[in-house]
Amino acid sequence: MKVLLVEDESKVAHFISKGLEEEGYSVDVAQDGKKGLDCVSASAYDIVLLDLMIPEIDGLELLKRMRAADIDTPVLIITAKSSKEDVVKGLDTGSDDYLTKPFSFDELLARIRALLRRSRKAEQILLEYKDITLNPYTRRLNIASKEAELTEKEFLIMEYLLKNSEKPLTRKEIAEYVWQNQDDSSNIVDVYVNFLRKKIESITQKKYIHTVRGIGYTFKEENEKN
Repeated sequence: MKVLLVEDESKVAHFISKGLEEEGYSVDVAQDGKKGLDCVSASAYDIVLLDLMIPEIDGLELLKRMRAADIDTPVLIITAKSSKEDVVKGLDTGSDDYLTKPFSFDELLARIRALLRRSRKAEQILLEYKDITLNPYTRRLNIASKEAELTEKEFLIMEYLLKNSEKPLTRKEIAEYVWQNQDDSSNIVDVYVNFLRKKIESITQKKYIHTVRGIGYTFKEENEKN
Protein backbone atom coordinates (compact mmCIF):
# COMPACT_ATOMS: atom_id res chain seq x y z
CA MET A 1 0.00 0.00 0.00
CA LYS A 2 1.32 3.42 -0.99
CA VAL A 3 0.83 6.31 1.44
CA LEU A 4 1.39 10.04 0.97
CA LEU A 5 2.07 11.87 4.24
CA VAL A 6 1.77 15.65 4.03
CA GLU A 7 3.26 16.93 7.29
CA ASP A 8 5.68 19.80 7.96
CA GLU A 9 6.75 18.78 11.49
CA SER A 10 9.87 16.69 10.93
CA LYS A 11 9.59 14.68 14.16
CA VAL A 12 5.93 13.83 13.54
CA ALA A 13 6.62 12.94 9.91
CA HIS A 14 9.52 10.68 10.93
CA PHE A 15 7.47 8.96 13.65
CA ILE A 16 4.55 8.24 11.32
CA SER A 17 6.56 7.27 8.24
CA LYS A 18 8.92 5.00 10.19
CA GLY A 19 6.02 3.25 11.90
CA LEU A 20 4.12 2.75 8.65
CA GLU A 21 7.17 1.43 6.84
CA GLU A 22 7.68 -1.09 9.64
CA GLU A 23 4.08 -2.20 9.01
CA GLY A 24 4.86 -2.77 5.33
CA TYR A 25 3.54 0.48 3.83
CA SER A 26 5.44 2.49 1.22
CA VAL A 27 5.50 6.12 2.37
CA ASP A 28 6.25 9.36 0.53
CA VAL A 29 6.58 12.49 2.67
CA ALA A 30 5.76 16.03 1.54
CA GLN A 31 6.57 18.85 3.96
CA ASP A 32 4.38 21.49 2.34
CA GLY A 33 1.11 21.67 0.44
CA LYS A 34 2.66 22.49 -2.92
CA LYS A 35 4.87 19.40 -2.81
CA GLY A 36 1.90 17.37 -1.61
CA LEU A 37 -0.21 18.51 -4.55
CA ASP A 38 2.63 17.71 -6.97
CA CYS A 39 2.93 14.21 -5.49
CA VAL A 40 -0.76 13.35 -5.54
CA SER A 41 -1.09 14.73 -9.07
CA ALA A 42 1.83 12.70 -10.40
CA SER A 43 1.40 9.38 -8.58
CA ALA A 44 -1.42 7.09 -7.48
CA TYR A 45 -1.69 6.64 -3.71
CA ASP A 46 -3.90 4.34 -1.69
CA ILE A 47 -4.39 6.95 1.03
CA VAL A 48 -3.26 10.49 1.90
CA LEU A 49 -2.50 11.54 5.49
CA LEU A 50 -2.92 15.30 5.54
CA ASP A 51 -2.02 17.89 8.16
CA LEU A 52 -4.08 21.08 7.90
CA MET A 53 -1.48 23.60 9.12
CA ILE A 54 1.18 23.27 6.42
CA PRO A 55 3.11 25.92 4.45
CA GLU A 56 2.78 27.00 0.80
CA ILE A 57 -0.75 25.60 0.35
CA ASP A 58 -2.69 24.81 3.52
CA GLY A 59 -4.33 21.43 4.01
CA LEU A 60 -7.89 22.51 3.26
CA GLU A 61 -6.86 24.22 0.02
CA LEU A 62 -4.84 21.16 -1.01
CA LEU A 63 -7.87 18.97 -0.35
CA LYS A 64 -10.13 21.28 -2.37
CA ARG A 65 -7.75 21.14 -5.33
CA MET A 66 -7.54 17.36 -5.13
CA ARG A 67 -11.29 16.92 -5.20
CA ALA A 68 -11.70 19.57 -7.93
CA ALA A 69 -9.26 17.53 -10.03
CA ASP A 70 -11.36 14.38 -9.41
CA ILE A 71 -8.63 12.80 -7.29
CA ASP A 72 -10.77 10.62 -5.04
CA THR A 73 -7.98 9.03 -3.00
CA PRO A 74 -9.13 8.56 0.63
CA VAL A 75 -7.85 11.37 2.85
CA LEU A 76 -7.30 11.11 6.60
CA ILE A 77 -6.77 14.51 8.21
CA ILE A 78 -4.26 14.55 11.07
CA THR A 79 -4.34 17.89 12.82
CA ALA A 80 -3.77 19.79 16.04
CA LYS A 81 -6.93 21.74 15.27
CA SER A 82 -9.61 20.28 17.49
CA SER A 83 -12.57 22.65 17.27
CA LYS A 84 -15.74 21.24 15.74
CA GLU A 85 -15.69 24.03 13.14
CA ASP A 86 -12.25 23.02 11.88
CA VAL A 87 -13.17 19.35 11.83
CA VAL A 88 -16.42 19.98 9.95
CA LYS A 89 -14.63 22.18 7.41
CA GLY A 90 -12.17 19.41 6.71
CA LEU A 91 -14.83 16.73 6.40
CA ASP A 92 -17.08 18.92 4.28
CA THR A 93 -14.20 19.75 1.95
CA GLY A 94 -13.84 16.08 1.09
CA SER A 95 -11.78 14.29 3.72
CA ASP A 96 -12.89 10.81 4.74
CA ASP A 97 -11.90 10.84 8.40
CA TYR A 98 -9.81 12.77 10.90
CA LEU A 99 -7.51 12.30 13.90
CA THR A 100 -6.67 15.03 16.38
CA LYS A 101 -3.08 15.28 17.62
CA PRO A 102 -1.79 13.74 19.81
CA PHE A 103 -2.99 10.27 18.81
CA SER A 104 -1.69 6.74 19.30
CA PHE A 105 -0.03 4.96 16.41
CA ASP A 106 -2.39 2.00 16.89
CA GLU A 107 -5.39 4.29 16.38
CA LEU A 108 -3.80 5.74 13.25
CA LEU A 109 -3.30 2.24 11.85
CA ALA A 110 -6.90 1.30 12.65
CA ARG A 111 -8.24 4.37 10.83
CA ILE A 112 -6.01 3.71 7.83
CA ARG A 113 -7.12 0.07 7.61
CA ALA A 114 -10.78 1.06 7.85
CA LEU A 115 -10.48 3.58 5.00
CA LEU A 116 -8.51 1.18 2.82
CA ARG A 117 -11.05 -1.61 3.32
CA ARG A 118 -13.88 0.63 2.22
CA SER A 119 -12.05 2.23 -0.69
CA ARG A 120 -11.05 -1.16 -2.08
CA LYS A 121 -14.40 -2.89 -2.04
CA ALA A 122 -14.45 -5.13 -5.07
CA GLU A 123 -18.11 -6.02 -5.09
CA GLN A 124 -20.73 -3.53 -6.15
CA ILE A 125 -23.55 -4.78 -3.95
CA LEU A 126 -26.38 -2.30 -4.25
CA LEU A 127 -28.39 -1.40 -1.17
CA GLU A 128 -32.03 -0.81 -2.04
CA TYR A 129 -35.13 0.67 -0.43
CA LYS A 130 -38.24 1.39 -2.49
CA ASP A 131 -37.00 3.65 -5.36
CA ILE A 132 -33.58 4.21 -3.73
CA THR A 133 -30.33 2.45 -4.62
CA LEU A 134 -26.96 3.06 -2.99
CA ASN A 135 -23.77 1.83 -4.64
CA PRO A 136 -21.12 0.99 -1.98
CA TYR A 137 -18.32 1.11 -4.55
CA THR A 138 -18.99 4.46 -6.23
CA ARG A 139 -20.78 6.07 -3.24
CA ARG A 140 -23.56 7.17 -5.59
CA LEU A 141 -27.10 7.58 -4.31
CA ASN A 142 -29.85 7.06 -6.90
CA ILE A 143 -33.46 8.05 -6.25
CA ALA A 144 -35.90 7.52 -9.11
CA SER A 145 -33.08 7.79 -11.70
CA LYS A 146 -31.61 10.99 -10.21
CA GLU A 147 -28.13 10.76 -8.70
CA ALA A 148 -26.07 12.41 -6.01
CA GLU A 149 -22.48 11.60 -5.07
CA LEU A 150 -21.86 11.25 -1.34
CA THR A 151 -18.77 11.91 0.73
CA GLU A 152 -17.36 9.03 2.76
CA LYS A 153 -19.18 9.98 5.97
CA GLU A 154 -22.45 10.79 4.18
CA PHE A 155 -22.23 7.40 2.52
CA LEU A 156 -21.63 5.57 5.81
CA ILE A 157 -24.60 7.27 7.44
CA MET A 158 -26.78 6.50 4.42
CA GLU A 159 -25.56 2.89 4.39
CA TYR A 160 -26.41 2.45 8.08
CA LEU A 161 -29.83 4.08 7.68
CA LEU A 162 -30.69 1.88 4.69
CA LYS A 163 -29.57 -1.28 6.45
CA ASN A 164 -31.88 -0.33 9.32
CA SER A 165 -34.69 1.34 7.33
CA GLU A 166 -37.83 2.23 9.32
CA LYS A 167 -36.01 1.45 12.58
CA PRO A 168 -35.19 4.25 15.07
CA LEU A 169 -31.43 4.66 15.49
CA THR A 170 -29.73 6.55 18.29
CA ARG A 171 -27.04 9.13 17.64
CA LYS A 172 -24.63 6.90 19.57
CA GLU A 173 -25.34 3.95 17.27
CA ILE A 174 -24.76 6.10 14.19
CA ALA A 175 -21.57 7.62 15.67
CA GLU A 176 -20.15 4.19 16.51
CA TYR A 177 -20.87 2.90 13.00
CA VAL A 178 -19.44 5.91 11.18
CA TRP A 179 -16.68 7.21 13.48
CA GLN A 180 -15.91 4.12 15.58
CA ASN A 181 -14.85 5.76 18.88
CA GLN A 182 -16.50 9.12 18.23
CA ASP A 183 -17.86 10.75 21.40
CA ASP A 184 -21.65 10.46 21.14
CA SER A 185 -22.05 13.80 22.94
CA SER A 186 -20.68 15.54 19.84
CA ASN A 187 -23.07 17.19 17.40
CA ILE A 188 -21.12 15.82 14.43
CA VAL A 189 -23.87 13.24 13.75
CA ASP A 190 -26.48 15.99 13.47
CA VAL A 191 -24.18 18.02 11.21
CA TYR A 192 -23.67 15.14 8.80
CA VAL A 193 -27.27 14.00 8.83
CA ASN A 194 -28.11 17.56 7.78
CA PHE A 195 -25.56 17.37 4.94
CA LEU A 196 -27.12 14.09 3.81
CA ARG A 197 -30.64 15.49 3.97
CA LYS A 198 -29.59 18.34 1.69
CA LYS A 199 -28.12 15.89 -0.83
CA ILE A 200 -31.37 13.92 -0.83
CA GLU A 201 -33.47 17.07 -1.15
CA SER A 202 -31.40 18.10 -4.17
CA ILE A 203 -32.71 15.12 -6.16
CA THR A 204 -36.17 14.40 -4.75
CA GLN A 205 -39.15 16.09 -3.12
CA LYS A 206 -39.76 13.11 -0.85
CA LYS A 207 -38.63 13.20 2.76
CA TYR A 208 -36.74 10.16 4.01
CA ILE A 209 -34.70 11.06 7.11
CA HIS A 210 -36.87 11.81 10.13
CA THR A 211 -35.83 13.02 13.57
CA VAL A 212 -37.06 10.83 16.42
CA ARG A 213 -37.30 13.09 19.44
CA GLY A 214 -35.19 11.92 22.36
CA ILE A 215 -33.65 9.09 20.32
CA GLY A 216 -32.04 10.04 17.02
CA TYR A 217 -33.19 9.33 13.48
CA THR A 218 -35.16 6.91 11.36
CA PHE A 219 -35.21 6.35 7.60
CA LYS A 220 -38.54 5.83 5.86
CA GLU A 221 -40.33 7.13 2.81
CA GLU A 222 -42.88 9.90 3.31
CA ASN A 223 -45.27 11.45 0.83
CA GLU A 224 -44.01 14.29 -1.35
CA LYS A 225 -43.67 17.67 0.30
CA ASN A 226 -46.46 20.12 -0.34
